[in-house]
Parts: sequence; C-alpha cells; structure tokens
Amino acid sequence: MDVLKRTPLYAKHLELGAKMVEFGGWEMPVQYKGIIEEHRAVRTTAGLFDVCHMGELEIMGPGALSFLQSVLTNDVAKMEAGQVIYSLMCYSSGGVVDDLLVYKLDEEKYLLVVNAGNKDKDWNWLKEKQDKQTSCNNNEDFIMRDISDEIGLLALQGPLAEEILAGVCSASLKDLRYYRFLISEIAGINVLISRTGYTGEDGFEIYLVAEKTPLVWDKLCEAGKEKGLLPAGLGARDTLRFEACLPLYGHELNEAITPLEAGLEFFVAWQKGDFIGKEALLQQKQAGIPRKLVGLTMLERGIPRAGYALEKDGVVIGEVTSGNYAPTLSQNLGLGYVLSNEAKLDNEVAVLIRGKAIKAKISKKPFYKRGR
Repeated sequence: MDVLKRTPLYAKHLELGAKMVEFGGWEMPVQYKGIIEEHRAVRTTAGLFDVCHMGELEIMGPGALSFLQSVLTNDVAKMEAGQVIYSLMCYSSGGVVDDLLVYKLDEEKYLLVVNAGNKDKDWNWLKEKQDKQTSCNNNEDFIMRDISDEIGLLALQGPLAEEILAGVCSASLKDLRYYRFLISEIAGINVLISRTGYTGEDGFEIYLVAEKTPLVWDKLCEAGKEKGLLPAGLGARDTLRFEACLPLYGHELNEAITPLEAGLEFFVAWQKGDFIGKEALLQQKQAGIPRKLVGLTMLERGIPRAGYALEKDGVVIGEVTSGNYAPTLSQNLGLGYVLSNEAKLDNEVAVLIRGKAIKAKISKKPFYKRGR
C-alpha cells in the first residue's frame, strides 16, 4: 500500500480539526467547519486553501519555447514575462494528457503547474517527448526539472482576497491584472503572487519555498480573521469550481475527451505551428464534434452524480461528469456530455439515478459568474 504524501501544512490542518481524505496520492483536508460554510465564505469574504499538492515543472533554456509550442495547445510565443496562460497537453489522438497553467518567468524560463494526480504521468510524457526531440536533433537545448517538492502553494480566494493580501505583502496588488504575476515578500519571505484561481472569484495563488508555507498561512489567517476569512478544504474547492463550470481532470477531461468536446477550443491555437494532437483535433473540427459538455439543471429531486447515464426518450445520449448541490444557487446541478444534436438549451433529458429516470434540462454554463 502506497504511503500518502503530506503537505507542509498537515499539522495545521489537524490543529484546525480538518477532516482529512486521500486525494491524488495526498492526505488533504476535505473540510474544516463545513463545505457549505467554507464555500459561502469564498463567495462573500475569503477562503484560504492549501494547494501544495499541485505539481510544478520547470522548463528552461534557449529551446524551452519551441518545445512547449510542440507539446501545448495554447500559444506560448505570445506570452510576456510575468504572464500566465491556461493550456492543455494532448495525445496524438486529441485526448487530453492534462490541463495546466504556464508561467513565463523570463525569456528562457517557464513554470508548468499541473494536476497533483497527473504529475508523474505528465513528467514521464514530457520526458519522452524531450528524449525523442533530443535524439532527432542530436541537441538538448533546454532542461526540465520537477521542483514540486520544493514549492509551497496557497490559494487566497474571494472578494476580500486583495484587501487581505495587500495588508501583509510588500507589493501593490491593485494594478496586477488577471493571469499576471509579480514577485513580492510576505513576512520577509520571497513569494510569487499570481492573480489566478479555481473558484470563479477574484483571488491569488501564492508560490513560495515549501518549508516557509506554514508561516505565510498563519500570517494570512491572522490578517483575514476580522474580515471573515476561513480555511477551506477540497470539498468547497470542488463546489466552487463546479458552480463556475471549471473542468476537473478525470471528470470533464481525460485521455478520451478532446478540448473541442469540452468547449475549450479557445485554448487551442490553430494559427501556430504543429503541436501534438493538432491533426486529430482539426479532423474532429472538420467532421463535426460528436458530443458536447453541457450544464444540467434538475427539474425533479435528485443529484446527478458522475457516471450516471443521461437519457432522452429512454435512449442513452450521454453521461454525467460532475454533479452537486450548488450552495450559491440553492439548486441541484450537473455537468455532462451529450450527443451534439441533443446539446440544446432547455432540452429536457433524464438522469438515471438508481435505475429511475429523473427529469432535468440542459442549461447555460457557467452556472455562476462573478458580478452577474
């Protein structure tokens, strides 16, 4: 039996009475006071998440850009230093290896932030591509490092996140745009602060040396205490991302699902040169996308859980990928794939829950959008 990994904040979670669960090979807090309370704190004030389990891969050297262009769907060449982009890595079939964030640290240095459960798979896949490129060109002009164990990562999310963070960091945050980052200090500790997140709210992700993470966690908790900040676990992280319809690998994305089916064509840079999966994606685009990711609103009592079949007139037309009670909207909602010809707004379908067909309708995504 594999021993679960623990983040530098493990002792803090126990002190706070967190309920711990296995996630992606890690022992992580699923909740502290309760998922709904933590969810609402993020929507109304702020929440602080331990996301040290995420993977960080460093790619640097004169050949780093051309390599990333060949393995990512998005256009890294358009990036400026200090910018972050969302991208996908695809197999030659067009299916998704992983979705990730790319940070451009300088002209020859990039940081890839990948999903915890996929980190080793991603690393091996990238190494295979690097080795193939090196043997073909007889030249290795970039290096890759897995620095995941060296990096701590916190996510401070919610409408009061900027106010809380501004009180403890040395840099001004008001001009930091979405998907940009800066270098600053918190309590004398060097940090990289990016205006990114996975909750549908404004917020920041804070990268630092792993062993200093508990000090910065405490500093943020202290700064946010009077403003309603709560530590938040994986449960709230999932309900928040679900309301915002942000994809979760293993649910809305996997090796058999393409970015086009997932509604992520915006992150596929057709105009750049060749990249792994481009040919298959072009063929799918030209032939017509066979299925689409849709939102689901339950019309009868029941929660559509991942794996439940979706039916129309007794015929299976798709499958639920995620489903939950949405605390902000007080509704039972779902995400799922259906045949493209059934992916029409307000189309009434049925979710098969324990053998019973429960009515639902296809609804607009995202379910929640900040400021709307």
